Amino acid sequence: MSRPMRKGRPIRTQPPNDTRQERATLLAGALVFVLVLGAFLPALSNGFIGFDDPDYVTENDHVRAGLTWEGVQWAFRSTEAANWHPLTRLSHMLDCELFGLAPWGHHLTSILLHALSATLLFAVLRRMTGALWRSFAVAALFGLHPLRVESVAWIAERKDVLCTLFWMLTLWAYVRYAAKPVVSNQWPLRGSRSEAARASRFTPHVSLFYLLSLLFFACGLMSKPMIVTLPFTLLLLDYWPLRRFQSLESAVLGPQSSVRAARKSQIVYRILLEKLPFFLAAALFSGITLAVQKHGGAVITSLPVTDRLANAVVSYARYLGKLFWPVDLAAFYPGVEHWRMPIIVAAALLLLGISAAAIALRRAHPYVLVGWLWYLGTLVPVIGVVQAGMQSMADRYSYAPSIGILLIVVWGAYELTCGWRYQAIVAAAATAAAALLCAGVTLRQLTYWKDTESLFRHALLVTKDNYGAHHALGMALDREGRLDEAIEEYRATLRARSNYVLAYNNLGVDLAQQGHLDEAIGQFRAALALEPTYADPHNNLGTTLEKQGRFDEALREFQEAVRLKPDYPDAHYNLGIALGRKGRSEQAAEEFQRVIQLKPSADAYNNLGVMLEREGRLEEAARQYQTAVQLKPAYPSAHYNFGVALARQGHLPEAVEQFREALRLKPDYPAAQTNLNTALMLLRERSDAPAAGSQKP
Repeated sequence: MSRPMRKGRPIRTQPPNDTRQERATLLAGALVFVLVLGAFLPALSNGFIGFDDPDYVTENDHVRAGLTWEGVQWAFRSTEAANWHPLTRLSHMLDCELFGLAPWGHHLTSILLHALSATLLFAVLRRMTGALWRSFAVAALFGLHPLRVESVAWIAERKDVLCTLFWMLTLWAYVRYAAKPVVSNQWPLRGSRSEAARASRFTPHVSLFYLLSLLFFACGLMSKPMIVTLPFTLLLLDYWPLRRFQSLESAVLGPQSSVRAARKSQIVYRILLEKLPFFLAAALFSGITLAVQKHGGAVITSLPVTDRLANAVVSYARYLGKLFWPVDLAAFYPGVEHWRMPIIVAAALLLLGISAAAIALRRAHPYVLVGWLWYLGTLVPVIGVVQAGMQSMADRYSYAPSIGILLIVVWGAYELTCGWRYQAIVAAAATAAAALLCAGVTLRQLTYWKDTESLFRHALLVTKDNYGAHHALGMALDREGRLDEAIEEYRATLRARSNYVLAYNNLGVDLAQQGHLDEAIGQFRAALALEPTYADPHNNLGTTLEKQGRFDEALREFQEAVRLKPDYPDAHYNLGIALGRKGRSEQAAEEFQRVIQLKPSADAYNNLGVMLEREGRLEEAARQYQTAVQLKPAYPSAHYNFGVALARQGHLPEAVEQFREALRLKPDYPAAQTNLNTALMLLRERSDAPAAGSQKP
């Protein structure tokens, strides 16, 4: 007997599959974001690192000023630190605008950018492949892996996380573009149009998403030039998982057409034409980057090409090792001039073996070839064939390349377990276990990045003869005034690498501060013997010679320093002092004016005033002193000089104010006391003098 239907109650149905899939996708994407964010949030308690962070943020006046129109112009012109990446500089400026120099704010921005990149990676893979949990696994492992710590926890590496965010946005826009049909498959198979004519009608279409992908790519190039390999990555994705080569063959030639080699080459040509703007942009920015790095001295050409190639082969294998077994991670891996032949051969055989396997599996398992070429190709700009910096490798360089290997691992594991009864449970458990392991190691690795000393002491523990870590630790101890310890680290640097010019220079500076002038001079001369065009040792040698009273020699060193580095404010300042001591006031004034152009300071304005006053230009001198006390109110010498200039112009009340302020700041200032007494006496005499035309009683 059937049950009667109840009126007024809608029949409840299950939501369609696509709705459930959309919800699962949103939840999985949100989970990736939350997991990555949670794993890296402890970095908020870390500080700045005294290695590159000062150049990029803490000691960069343009950045510290926040977002200003002058700062924006500087960001697009600047090639400081041998890099041109204006969007990265603007992101640091925005952080300073929002958070000042509070490190937690800068860390928060980097963490959010990284979490967004991981989430976008999931979204892109999900859209391209339709595989929900495999895409989730790749994105989660990418986001949580301890190799990411250097890129995220090091504020100076903002360029990494910002560039990768634009990388993912480019992929997202490109996948949306590629999802639309490129050619019409409605052409008749017979008739007036031959197959060749139909094929020739294929032209790449320009859409909003195509333009967006190109725009995001340009933004990535202005964040970090490592993204130059992205056009090749797009071609890989065209092969798999987008399978655009196959779909275009079907659309252009028709399902019943015989595919000839000429037709295939035409299709490849069209797809390459579609990438032409990307390749042109990549070539342009590559040229800019190479020129900037050469100008900044970052490109090292002293290492023979054979040694660089050997290091590249070994580094490819070492990155794989760190990806699968992330232990002994260091902020600096010292360069190895000559790898032993067995190591080179073993690394080469490993790479050749994987490459051969990827080619052999390309039809049945195309993700292997795509993932492997992704890994090999995206590492090319930083693998060391063109050597930039003295490191043999760096964790941060594996940021985007690691995605290719994770694709192989996750998709391969899925296919290997396809016949398993409880595949979903096993896959979920394996993903959770791997994610937890990665998160645990990441949390531990983050603790080493809390400050400079912790970071490089850890690097010294896990590496051998690490001259870079010794030197960076020495600089950190320097900033804390621990000169004896810093000197020992610089000496350890030179024991590990006897031709490290920076260590000679910094050791000389510390020895000079301790009064060991002759030994300091020896260190500066050793630095110049290795690199005669290095301006810093010339400047530091000049200041040390001055302390010994060797003024003529010091003057020559300052002149050489500014010749080698015309935009060197400290050398211009020291040269101005030296010229002033020789009585060459006009030339000294020019040097101080140059300092003000490069790096305005109260000292520069004060000394410029002194030179102008010697030339009898009292009004101009007074203006310089006034600017000096405005920039640095607690500056007794500038107040005193301002008072003298005012008194000489007859402005005695104003002069008295300046002398009193100088004495308030420095009570034991005899010259200020003497001039104050004189100015007060002159004021009393002026007030006691009878007015013109008056008569005595």
